[in-house]
Order: sequence, then C-alpha cells, then structure tokens
Amino acid sequence: MRQLILDLLPENPPSLDNFVPGGNAEAVAALSAWIAPENREIALLLCGESGSGKTHLLRACATDYHDAAATPDLENIQASGDMPPRVAVDNVEALSDTGQIVLFNLFNRLRLAGGRLLTAASQPPQHLRLREDLRTRLGSSLVYRLIPLTDEEKYATLAAQAVARALTLPPGTLDYLLARARRDMRHLMSILAALDRYSLEYQRPITLPLLREVLRHTP
Repeated sequence: MRQLILDLLPENPPSLDNFVPGGNAEAVAALSAWIAPENREIALLLCGESGSGKTHLLRACATDYHDAAATPDLENIQASGDMPPRVAVDNVEALSDTGQIVLFNLFNRLRLAGGRLLTAASQPPQHLRLREDLRTRLGSSLVYRLIPLTDEEKYATLAAQAVARALTLPPGTLDYLLARARRDMRHLMSILAALDRYSLEYQRPITLPLLREVLRHTP
C-alpha cells in the first residue's frame, strides 16, 4: 500500500507557477524579475519563518541549490571552474565558520562571473549572527520577507483545486487534511492529487477513511 501511494504522488518540482503566493505577490514578482536575463542585481535574500515558502522558491529559481542546515560547511559548492548562473543557499543562519567563508567567497566569485546568488534565512541580514563581512554582503542584497499562508488561504486553495479536479469531498475532508498532513502547500496539493488518483483507480469514493489510508502511507 505504501509503495502504491508513493507511485500515485505526482512529480511536482518546485516552480514559480505552482507556488501559492498568498500575501507574497510582491516578493514573487520581484524574484521573477530578478531571474530575468536583463537584471543586473547580483543577490537576493528571502527571509521568513518556516513554512513561508523559502525553500520552494530557492529550488524553483536556482540551478545549484545548497542547504546550510544539511551541509553547514557548504563543502559541495564548486571551488573552481565555471560557475552555475544561479546558486542558492538555504538556511544561511545554520552556516558554520567554514561555510560562512565559503559563502563570502562565493558571493565575490559570482559577482565577477556575472552570476546570481539567492539566499534564504529566518531573519533579515542585520539580525543574523554571522561574520560582519558576510552580513554586509547579504545586506547589500535585495531583501524580501515572506509571509506564511493563513489556514484560510490554504483551505481556499485546496478547495479550488478540488473543484478543478471535479472532486466530491465529504464535509470535514480538508479540515482533516490540514490538521494531520505537513503544512506546506506542495505536500498538501500532492496528497489531494494522490487521493484523486487512488479514488479513480480503485473506484472508491473519497471518504475520510480513504483519506486516513492515504495519509497513513504517505511520507
């Protein structure tokens, strides 16, 4: 059953098109303009609390993504040779001393190479506990704060997706999903898509027990 649900979960790589902006329309528009070829701004930083969509946007816009929470030393960042056109570093507040030096050098190398650096953190640069030269570099970036979607916005988005899929959901389905699944929208939309496909493939109406079954076997 678990493998079946995994197979039904859609491939849904992060993109600007499948990001639900909520109150972040200005930040998304700025990010879209920033990745345009004619833009000359070197760096952009997104800040905001967990669940606000930072990682989604970094993965959507970068050709080379790194998560400082997983690799604080940034040891996988290319040390020499051709630089990717856009590099993203997530969770910069988690950088080790070594990782901070790597990011500082990366900023300078990308500037010389005409590349772009996209970073994300929980706080604006001036509040990050980083070495001063790196904080100054990040402070020179375009900075946008992301606001998490409210439960009402998530509910409305899921309800609209259900209508688009012509799904008949029993009362309480979306409330149950929001209460028990991971709260990021990509995951919630994937669960809804898997529920739809599972219901169609096995000719079972969508019910709360069916949703529980799907959630129980979803990572």
